[in-house]
Amino acid sequence: MAGERIPLTILKNLLHDEVYARKVLPFVQSEYFDERTDRVLFEEIGNYIRAYDGLPTKEVLHIESENRTDLTQEEFVLVKTLIDCLEPSETEREWTENITEKWCKERAIYLALMESIQIADGQDDKQGPDAIPDILKDALSVGFDQHVGHDYIDDFEERFAYYNRKENKIPFDLEMLNKITTGGVSNKTLNIALAGTGVGKSLFMCHVAASVLLQGKNVLYITCEMAEEKIAERIDANLLNVNIKEISELPKSTFYKKVQNLSNKTTGKLIIKEYPTGSAHAGHFRSLLSELHLKKSFKPDIIFIDYLNICASSRYRSAVNVNSYNYIKSIAEELRGLAVEFDLPIFSATQTTRSGFASSDPNLTDTSESFGLPATADLMFALVSSEELETLGQVMVKQLKNRYNDINMNKRFVVGIDRPKMRLYDCEQTAQDDILDKGDDEQYNYEQSETSKAKFSEFKF
Repeated sequence: MAGERIPLTILKNLLHDEVYARKVLPFVQSEYFDERTDRVLFEEIGNYIRAYDGLPTKEVLHIESENRTDLTQEEFVLVKTLIDCLEPSETEREWTENITEKWCKERAIYLALMESIQIADGQDDKQGPDAIPDILKDALSVGFDQHVGHDYIDDFEERFAYYNRKENKIPFDLEMLNKITTGGVSNKTLNIALAGTGVGKSLFMCHVAASVLLQGKNVLYITCEMAEEKIAERIDANLLNVNIKEISELPKSTFYKKVQNLSNKTTGKLIIKEYPTGSAHAGHFRSLLSELHLKKSFKPDIIFIDYLNICASSRYRSAVNVNSYNYIKSIAEELRGLAVEFDLPIFSATQTTRSGFASSDPNLTDTSESFGLPATADLMFALVSSEELETLGQVMVKQLKNRYNDINMNKRFVVGIDRPKMRLYDCEQTAQDDILDKGDDEQYNYEQSETSKAKFSEFKF
């Protein structure tokens, strides 16, 4: 019975309480009302408020309902009777708002379940079973979100608190990368490594994924290029401190012991998911995140996508009818939107152009296929290799875009690379002397970097 009275309470308050009406009207849908008369009256109240920026009177509602051509005589009489019953409510506004929000959520979920059943039974010609997760997700997300923007004057306290809040970041185990990002990557960001074929894009992402796992974080690694087992093999080489060519020769007992020792040292999880090249887009990744949450109670702290250029775009059916600039830019925007939606950082990579592959000093213009990618990324850096660097066991990193820090500080630097063990490491300061740009070092507040490096290295067997 209480559920039957709630629609009447909502209509009463919509008609007589302007504060309530302005707060809840954007979130209440006409289909939430079971009764045809309730829906008609809700529509008329809403139409009037939107058209005239004020509440209608009963007289207005009588006239508007009489002008409708979609009501039978019986329905018209019921609507008039309902209008006459809408007297001011005596309930507290806060209680009414809360009960309205709860009712909207319940109705949204009920309608979503009914729609899903119809789809599952084959009664919906326009939608297939793939639409069911999104339908249920939209229903579960129903709520009264009142945030409509930051008021520069009135919200100064929130802004000041934001300036002084320590940002939640995921640090690297490489000192120079922590320097240029002031302590690591932030949530809601898209971070891109640019490199030529064979330089080490996947090695870099596998190394960072391994280091994040050792911090006790949950890691999702999406591969559109190599098999899941190949990515796992690279991470095994990194974490288990074994030459990648020798992993297959390890006795099962030794391999099991190393993995068990690793599992005892971290509370994080690493999930690797493979998609066919060019077939998966942000919509697939969003569904994967929902599925992982439902089936494994797994929520990643960071996502690696190997790599961006061989993903698909959900906006375009294929890359055939669109130029590469718009297509790759679209993929980048969708992935960054995914990072914002799930409040986490995303790491990916891209190829250099043919000229950029041979260059020892690549620039943003050396990004293959689309300059729209660096326009979207928050952090973008190039990995550069040469015969001399390979001999020294190093790879050079050059900043190309940086929203974390001043790009001119430590614009170029080197990190050590151990390809057989798929690992990166900090170089001695002397290795940086001829590479680092001259200038005053920026303030660097990432605490206990040496302690952190020791913590990471002790987990690698």
